[in-house]
Amino acid sequence: MTPETEVELSEMITAAKGPLRVVGSGTRPVGHVVTGETLSTTRLSGIVTYEAGALTIVARSGTPIEEIEAALAAEGQRLPFEPMDHRGLLGTEGAPTIGGIVAANVSGPRRIAVGACRDFLLGVRFVDGIGRSLKNGGRVMKNVTGYDLVKLMAGSRGTLGVLTEVSFKVLPEPPAQAVLMIDGLSDAEAVAAMTSALGSPFDVTGAAHSSSGIDGKPVTMTRIEGFADSVTYRIERLQDVLASHGEVRVATDKEHCAALWKWVRDVEGFHNEAGDVWCFSVKPTMAPQMGADLRAKGALNLLYDWGGGRIWVLAPQGQNMRPDGMNGHATLIRASEDTRRKLSVFQPEALPLKKISQGLRDKFDPKGILNPGLMG
Repeated sequence: MTPETEVELSEMITAAKGPLRVVGSGTRPVGHVVTGETLSTTRLSGIVTYEAGALTIVARSGTPIEEIEAALAAEGQRLPFEPMDHRGLLGTEGAPTIGGIVAANVSGPRRIAVGACRDFLLGVRFVDGIGRSLKNGGRVMKNVTGYDLVKLMAGSRGTLGVLTEVSFKVLPEPPAQAVLMIDGLSDAEAVAAMTSALGSPFDVTGAAHSSSGIDGKPVTMTRIEGFADSVTYRIERLQDVLASHGEVRVATDKEHCAALWKWVRDVEGFHNEAGDVWCFSVKPTMAPQMGADLRAKGALNLLYDWGGGRIWVLAPQGQNMRPDGMNGHATLIRASEDTRRKLSVFQPEALPLKKISQGLRDKFDPKGILNPGLMG
């Protein structure tokens, strides 16, 4: 089913007699296997309005993210939260949609500086599990009336409703950027260096470490962005901050810097590599020990993002990498259907939170037809 209007979508959901597998273009199939008729939003497409002067954009949920980014780039603007492209990691095809990004709350390396997808989401329109068309929020940041369904829909993965329209706050594209790199650090040394940079007053917008970087060697990277004079000044200051951690080399070519952070954002080091992929969210101070524990469990490769707060893990197929009683969250991003059936894809919820989650599903999808079982 591929509705072209919100009315058609509402009619389809109202008439549904069984489970629906809700997707955009299917580029992010993360979650437990859903059995049901596929309901795609790809024909709910197009930019509704874009006000560059007001830094806001409204688009239908099936709009390709490339279309939105092209429109923003023409005005020297961007989506601040740097959404990841999962296609290379998951081996999928198609055009990622803005609704899919919202549904999964997809946020990239810049999250540590500016926030997540949900933090820039101003308003949503969606159809719930009994066919009601609902809207919440608006097209300006000061709109705070009503329940905050905007934040609720971000990350709900189509289990509470099917998005039809989203509105965002956007930001200007900085004219200059730089990446400061230190080679050869251990995981613990790298986290210490990233912590030093992030704790400085120099507005770091990215901090990542890989034990096998683009050239196969350990590299620790921090990013700064802004006006050229400001970037030049902050390069010098950050070199002083990082000097005790090792020799610092600097890249300032914009295309080269963008390629380095696309490599981090899309976890390109794991593309075409055999194995399952996990994503851990932990306190950055816990990252070195977590990394050691993951290696002890057989991890094949690690990529630290968010200054150590997010750890991407390439793991042996079928291996449960989630430690018992871990203080954090672990999500199984890529694995076979058999493995996803055996393991918890998402971090098991504590009982009080589980009751709240189920109560929300009962409220918005009382028939239990929207992506049933996707999130466990």
